[in-house]
Amino acid sequence: MKLAICPDATAARQVAARVISHQIRKKPASVLGLATGRTMEAIYRLLAREHTEHGLDFSAVTTFNLDEYVGLPGTHDQSYRYYMQTHLFDHVNVTTAQTHVPDGAASDPDAEAEAYDTSIAASGGIDLQLLGLGENGHIGFNEPLSALSSRTRVVTLDCATLEQNAGMFGGDATKVPTRALTMGTGTILDSRETLLVVTGAAKADILARVVEGPVSALVPGSALQLHQHCLVILDEAAASGLTQRAMIDWQMRHDPELTDLLTATSS
Repeated sequence: MKLAICPDATAARQVAARVISHQIRKKPASVLGLATGRTMEAIYRLLAREHTEHGLDFSAVTTFNLDEYVGLPGTHDQSYRYYMQTHLFDHVNVTTAQTHVPDGAASDPDAEAEAYDTSIAASGGIDLQLLGLGENGHIGFNEPLSALSSRTRVVTLDCATLEQNAGMFGGDATKVPTRALTMGTGTILDSRETLLVVTGAAKADILARVVEGPVSALVPGSALQLHQHCLVILDEAAASGLTQRAMIDWQMRHDPELTDLLTATSS
């Protein structure tokens, strides 16, 4: 696990967009795992701008989103399919057939989950998986106590997640669907590279547990410690709970991958 600490959230999002852009340019037929959330909106705006202004080519890219609410069709304005169309897909040269989001309206959600894992495998696996972090430590919708080897499946959402997502449903947590389809923690760990982006002081405590604490199903994001190529991009606010800052700062000054990323951001 490598950490890149940026001065603020804007810089963190710029670094994340640069990592994804580099992946696409390095391998035009990349398979990308995508996430949703406010932090991702800014990253997707930057990617759309890179496409429009600098020709970033999505024509051969395949995407798989982490999750979707059970019961919401893709046309619902709070579905993650709708989110992805609004914030990225409609602004770049990728076809609908190349983009995959679990079907929340599937008549058999369990069969949909199994088919989703099959589709990922058939694509050759995910090259780069973009991740956010829930305030309870979830990645995707793998809530606390999710098995670290879990596959794509139907889950019941934690009360903390319902509260965190209530803002998208008029501030009413009772309107947030209580179940979702999500890539499993094990599915995520199968990705060749993972990119975790965390910003804001509200995530500082849980980020420290993910990075520095024991690997535990109580903190699903801690499973990323087991990944052979995990890059964590965060701002100073999210980094404020870390206890190993001196070691992390040393690595940022001397690891070529990190110095290249951070130097490009500051220039």
